[in-house]
Amino acid sequence: MASNCKYISVHPDNPQIRLLEQAVDILRKGGVIAYPTESGYALGCLLDIKDGADRIRQIRQLDEKHELTLMCRDLSNLSEYAKVGNTQFRYLKSHLPGPYTFILPASREVPKRLQAPKRKTIGLRVTPNIVTNTLLSYFDKPLLTATLIQQGESQPMTDGWTIQEEYSHCLDAVLDGGFSGFEPTTIIDFTEEEPVLVRKGQGEFIE
Repeated sequence: MASNCKYISVHPDNPQIRLLEQAVDILRKGGVIAYPTESGYALGCLLDIKDGADRIRQIRQLDEKHELTLMCRDLSNLSEYAKVGNTQFRYLKSHLPGPYTFILPASREVPKRLQAPKRKTIGLRVTPNIVTNTLLSYFDKPLLTATLIQQGESQPMTDGWTIQEEYSHCLDAVLDGGFSGFEPTTIIDFTEEEPVLVRKGQGEFIE
C-alpha cells in the first residue's frame, strides 16, 4: 500500500466500531499499522501479506534473523498456529490473555519464512488490550507483529500521536488506543514439556 498514514484514535475501553473498521479495512488491503498492546505499541500486518514482514523489519531496522511474533485473538486461534500439547494448553489457558510471549513449535499454518530456521518455532501472544482484541475479532488469522522500539532505545513507544508524527511516512495507519504500558512481555519457551523462562517482563513466571 502507498503510505498515506491514517490516524485513528479510539476509546481505550470502548473502541468506536466505525473507527476500528477503518483499521480493519487497511489491514485487509495489505497495510502495516501501529497498534496498542499491554506492553507498548507494536507494528502489525495480516499473516498472509508477504511483503508485510519485510516492511516491519525495515521500519524497525531488524535483520532477517529477528523472529517476528503472531498476535492471536484467543487461545483457540493460537492453537491453529502452534503445536500445543495438553500440558502446554493448561498452562497457556491460565496465563492468557496476558503479558506473555510463548515460543512454541510452529504448525503447518505458519509459513516457513516466519519460523525459526533450525528449531521451526514461532512466538505467539494473546493481548489483554481491549482495542486490539476487538480489532483481531474481525480476522481468522493473527497479526504478524513486532514491538515498536525506536533505534537506540530500549523501551517501546507508548503514545499513538508521537508514532503518527515520527512514522507516518512508512505506515498505513496508527491505531491510537491511548497510553500503553512499556514493560515488556515475559517470554517463555514451551517447546518441551516444561516451561523455560527466556526473559522476565510483566508476567509472573510460574514453573
